[in-house]
Formats: sequence, structure tokens, C-alpha cells
Amino acid sequence: MERPRDKQDVMKLLKEKDVRFIRFWFCDILGQLKSFAIHVDELEVAFEEGMGFDGSSIKGFARIDESDMVAIPDPKTFTLIPWRPKEKATAKMFCDIYEPDGSPYKGDPRYALKKALEKMKAMGFTNYYLGPELEFFYFKSDNATEILDKGGYFDYPADAAEDLRRDTILALEEMGVAVEYSHHEVAPSQHEIDLRYTDALEMADTVMAYRVTVKEIAKKYGVYATFMPKPIFGENGSGMHTHQSLFKGDKNAFFNATDKYHLSEDAKAFTAGLLTHIREITLVLNQWVNSYKRLVPGYEAPVYICWARRNRSALVRVPMYKPGKEKATRIELRSPDPACNPYLAFAAMLHAGLKGIENKYPLPEPTEVDVYHLAPEQRQGMGINELPGSLIEAIELAEKSELLKEALGEHIFNELIQSKKVEWDDYRIRIQPYELERYLPII
Repeated sequence: MERPRDKQDVMKLLKEKDVRFIRFWFCDILGQLKSFAIHVDELEVAFEEGMGFDGSSIKGFARIDESDMVAIPDPKTFTLIPWRPKEKATAKMFCDIYEPDGSPYKGDPRYALKKALEKMKAMGFTNYYLGPELEFFYFKSDNATEILDKGGYFDYPADAAEDLRRDTILALEEMGVAVEYSHHEVAPSQHEIDLRYTDALEMADTVMAYRVTVKEIAKKYGVYATFMPKPIFGENGSGMHTHQSLFKGDKNAFFNATDKYHLSEDAKAFTAGLLTHIREITLVLNQWVNSYKRLVPGYEAPVYICWARRNRSALVRVPMYKPGKEKATRIELRSPDPACNPYLAFAAMLHAGLKGIENKYPLPEPTEVDVYHLAPEQRQGMGINELPGSLIEAIELAEKSELLKEALGEHIFNELIQSKKVEWDDYRIRIQPYELERYLPII
């Protein structure tokens, strides 16, 4: 289906595709998809005036005494929902959230990313391109981690979900999402479907659509898909390695043909900005208690703050340059996980990188050794710091960050910190199975 450009295109498609219902999609501060449906006859009014809803029940949105919110759909995000019946079809659009007076709602994650992109454009760049690699697991149900197969990286025919992934990709393509490739990942029953890079706001919308599509198609097969970062002890967790670059028009601002790494000064400073500020923005890249079960040495997840070209133990990797592929020059941040809020994660990454460009942060030489096998004193001597080791450490670092407050806006920043403190308190007071197994028989 050709992607619409404006509301006139959408109104035309409604008749062509026999659409009867429109689902309005947006998300809370934790990146959980929210949705309500309207009948097609209400869409003209929705475009002009928006649709009101109660924001007091949405995580991180308004208090009950200021709960009225308005959702206005973005026509460029219109697609049919492929897992719904084709007759009397259902479509979806992502929405921007507004106050009743017509001003943008500052608690809307999509608004936070739009503000970050405005800052980027004010610095002379036109596009922030992103290509995330989301990993996930298939289990037989949502209440246990019973795997579908024991396959490993690129395994075939041990891969039990080949048809499942195929149908997921076909559904994504019906929604206008470009997929590069898919494969079985390292852990049993773990999979990856990689998205072709696109502009940041479109990609954040795409990540939201991707996650719900993976889950819905899995449901049709009678299995459960999860983006939980570390569901199985002793196996690799799921990451969201994020390839990124800045452009000025059709020119890749990260490429320099004469540099020994083929990186421009902007690319180096952007990378240095990520390395410098990564600890304070980790809360939005890895926002759950479980995220820090993945960020441990030995399971391919980055822990140590450095960059490299081929070394996959580094936090930031710069894929090797191929002649004639100047536009593909990019950096790859390997710490985010697929359970993050993509709007906030992309806004935080962009702010960190732009801060490096603004202040001309110097980039150290790459670390082309396996950092996992260095002794602590060796890493210390090389100036290699570590990511936060727990949710509470990430909260404490984020709470002091002026950069993160600027990236998210004060409303989202305060609500996120408060929400994460509640999560940590709820986690730390619970008795875990490990404690009973380890201590009950001996104490």
C-alpha cells in the first residue's frame, strides 16, 4: 500500500480499502503501547479537533485534576492492521498528544523526540538516521520460559520459528516497514528481525509497530513473543544494537574519505558524546530491573565504555568502511535493549551525541582487544569505565543529569525517575527464588 502524505490521502484510502475502524496508537513514558478505536465516520473530526481521552490513567501522563488530553492522528503513519480481518478493515495511526488548549503535551514521548530533532536541525543537520536490531524470544506461553527450539546463531534447520518470522515480516511489509533480514539468534528460541534505517521519528513509530506485530503474529501461532532483556539465566539476553548517523541533505555528515577510520570530526565528536554521557542516559536505554541482568560480562552485551571497529565487546562499534558505501558510514551503539521506550531512547542518544559535537569532545583511540578479558587494573589504566550495574545505580546517575532532563523535558524526566524508584523499591523488598534456594537450607 502506498504510504499516505496527508489526511486527503487517508480519506481516499478509507474507501478503497473498506476501512471501518481506526485505532489511535501512542505510548506512555515506559514505552507501553496505548490504543483506542474510533469509527471511520469520526475521523474527519479527529483530524480537525482531535479525540479527547482521560490521561490520568496513562503512566506518567496527567494527574486526575488535569486529566483531559487530546489525541491528534498523524496521517503519514496510516496503515492497515494486517492481523485484523480484510473485510471491514481496521487501520491504525500514531498520534501526537495535546493539551485541551491546543499546546503540545510535554508528557508525550513523541514530543520529546520531536524537540530533540528540532535541536539537531538548529545545528545544521537535516536527518538523524537509525537502524535498530531488535532481538526477542519465542516461548510456549507467557508464564514460563519453555523454549521452541535449541538452535543457535544462524542455525538451520534447528530453527523452529522460520515460518513464524516469515509471516511476521510479511505483516511488517504490509504496514510499510522495510526489513533487511532475519535469523535465529545465539540463545535457544531467540530471534532477530532487522529494520532498514530510516529517520528517527519514523523509526521510533516503527519500533512500536514492530513489537506489537511480532507479538500478534506469535499469538496466531499459539506462542508468546517477549522483548524482556534477559528471560533465561545462563543464556544471552536480547539487545537493540542501534546504528546511527547524521545527514546534511543527501550527504552523510559522519563520512570523511581522508580519515584513517573514514569518520568525520562530527562523527568522532558524536561518538565521544555518547561515550561521555552513556552512564547518565542508560536509564532510558535500559529501563527495567531485568535490563541489568543482561548487562553483565560474558554474554556479548557491552559493559565497558569504549569504542572499536571490529571488537564486539566494545560499547560503540564502527562497522568497517566499504568503498562506494559512503552513505552507510555509521556508528553502532550496542547497549540499548528492545524493551526501552524508543522515543525517549533516541532523544537521549541524539542529545548525548550533539553535546559532543557542540563541545568538540575528543575521541580516544579505538580499543581493539577483548575488554572482557582485561584485568580491572588494566581497564582502569586505559580509562575504561563501566555501565551502571543495577537499576538503582542508573537511577542515581540519571537523577543528576542535566543532559537527560533537557532531552526528556522536565515533566517526563521527573515522572520517569519517580516511576523507576517505585519499580526498584518493589523489586528489592521481594524475596527472590535465588535467596530461598541459596540461603534457606543453610541459614
